[in-house]
Amino acid sequence: MNSSDYLTWGPSPEIFTIPEFHLPFSLSIYGLVLAAIIYFIGWQFIKPEKSGEPMDQPWKGWALAAAAFIVGQLPFFLIESPTIDTIGPLQPRWYGLLFASAFIFGYMITARMFRFAGRSQEDMDRLLIYVLIATVIGARLGHVIFYDLDYYLRNIHLVPQVWLGGLASHGAAIGIIIAMYLYVKNTPGMTFYWLADRVVPAVAIGGMFIRIGNFMNSEILGKPTDLPWAVIFEASPQLTQAERMIPRHPSMLYESLLCIIVFAVLWTIYKKYDRRPPEGSLFGTFLVMLFSGRFLIEYTKLAQTDVGTTWALNMGQWLSIPLVLFGIWLLVKKVNWKKKGK
Repeated sequence: MNSSDYLTWGPSPEIFTIPEFHLPFSLSIYGLVLAAIIYFIGWQFIKPEKSGEPMDQPWKGWALAAAAFIVGQLPFFLIESPTIDTIGPLQPRWYGLLFASAFIFGYMITARMFRFAGRSQEDMDRLLIYVLIATVIGARLGHVIFYDLDYYLRNIHLVPQVWLGGLASHGAAIGIIIAMYLYVKNTPGMTFYWLADRVVPAVAIGGMFIRIGNFMNSEILGKPTDLPWAVIFEASPQLTQAERMIPRHPSMLYESLLCIIVFAVLWTIYKKYDRRPPEGSLFGTFLVMLFSGRFLIEYTKLAQTDVGTTWALNMGQWLSIPLVLFGIWLLVKKVNWKKKGK
């Protein structure tokens, strides 16, 4: 086959562009931060007494926001501070949209499982905060530590700059596990495995969205292949001009498909046990299926780093092995398949 026989992929990572907008006056950055603090404090006095209830007078929220904005800016007419004079250009990206979709759909799935189990909306909202923070921090630190530690030790100021790229799914997994442990410690009447069983279906569906985002960005590329479904990533910033014309495995789509399969299996188990799966069953199944699949898919991917590449295994495969082994141990030793959970 020649290159014309393969799908050529190279769309812009931006969905659209909003041109630069000049503000009629400068805004103090510190003033915006102060306004957010004022709004948060004021909200505690006007919010509904019961969580989830609508406000009887919605205008109060808008009035508070306007007052906080004005009061926040006033001190910085006298005190010098960094300012914003223009907004934009704004370029929403496909990856950002799909990353947000991962959390939205994940939230909907876990919230539904919480409702069936009789847990409150407040419990669900707290969990979202834990998982959101843990995912971003874990994924970023996972990339820094596992894949590019030497570089970031020399450029420590770049570690918080997530928008420059560099997130690792293994780091996200570790971060979410830690977040679930901390959440359970602060939530009465809940066990770690019960919670994990209701989080991992959302993680699986979220992984599908994020890997599609990687495809839109032409990143996490596969090795060259002549398979009929190979893709030419003509706009990938990771490749030289000559390399961009070589057909490759769409490895990120393999992982996206794997996530769909994992979700389908987890949901089947969940429904089979009438929404009360044996504790640990979904969590263990998720670990074994997802990271076994990830281990195999790594053979189709370009190495992200030379660190940890020994015995023909790369860093992603080494990180997958303990998660698979733990999942097997959990399914064999801890899960009582004959008994429904709570």
